[in-house]
Amino acid sequence: MVLEDLFARLNEAGYKNWLKAGYCLLKLKDGLWEYVDSEMRLFHNAIIDNNTALQRGQMCRSNCRPRGNQFESACPLCNEWKMEILRHHTKPYCIVNWGNCRPWLWPTEHWELAKAFMPRGLADLSRADQCDAAALLNLLHFCDHFSFINPNTVTEVIRCRNELMHSCEMQVPNEWMARFQKSLEQLLLTLRHIPEVAAAGQQIQEMLSVDLSLHIPGVDSVDGATVDGVLIESISQCETELLRESLKRLLNNSEVDGNVIPLEKLQNIDRFLSSHKDLEEEFSTELQSLRVLEAKQLQGANADNAER
Repeated sequence: MVLEDLFARLNEAGYKNWLKAGYCLLKLKDGLWEYVDSEMRLFHNAIIDNNTALQRGQMCRSNCRPRGNQFESACPLCNEWKMEILRHHTKPYCIVNWGNCRPWLWPTEHWELAKAFMPRGLADLSRADQCDAAALLNLLHFCDHFSFINPNTVTEVIRCRNELMHSCEMQVPNEWMARFQKSLEQLLLTLRHIPEVAAAGQQIQEMLSVDLSLHIPGVDSVDGATVDGVLIESISQCETELLRESLKRLLNNSEVDGNVIPLEKLQNIDRFLSSHKDLEEEFSTELQSLRVLEAKQLQGANADNAER
């Protein structure tokens, strides 16, 4: 029954595009993380080698901690690391997510350094393989160690990724897919010398070219092609991971002060999950949290109307 539900969703062209694009981003992460991890280790060592103040093997004794995105009260050692991060940041005058970092670990942990170039919310992650494609792409974009990559190429992939994950309908049109594919192929071409990226690129091309529409008795198929069971299992796992990431991001954003999720978006996601029994069961906890947010929004809207 679970696969039947998935088969039905795969015959929705917009959802199929959304799922294929998400699969490609997961594969991109798989191809990138080992390379990025290795490069950041080299970058970390190079910073120490080129800065005499950091060559003394000193450690932070003050347990310096940022306050959100603010990191003003730092010991001399952490301040020196902070200045190095800003020197190598391609946009040092934009927001730097210091809250991602545990500065006292900068002298020894290369990934704590890497997180300063990433989106907020990664404080609890300590390894490259724990990061999603968005985190790794931001690192490529904001750290000048990767300046050989055209920043416009990375920016376009990031933009597509954000549009995909913020789609409350879980659907994207064919025109969007064409733009996404072009930007992704340009990035893969730049990094084709990396074996893991090349392997991921092959899987991405296969996914972009395969037709995921399936024929189920009693359900009209868009074009009636079939795919093998191994790929379907992979797609099913991908769907679960993508939806979980989208819901987690949405619910986490709702906890940020002053961040109000539009009621229509909450209702659309609720409607989508509720209309598919397998997803309703899989994400029952998240769905309950969504409905709490919906109730609060409706209560607020009713209160506003009563005051008028």
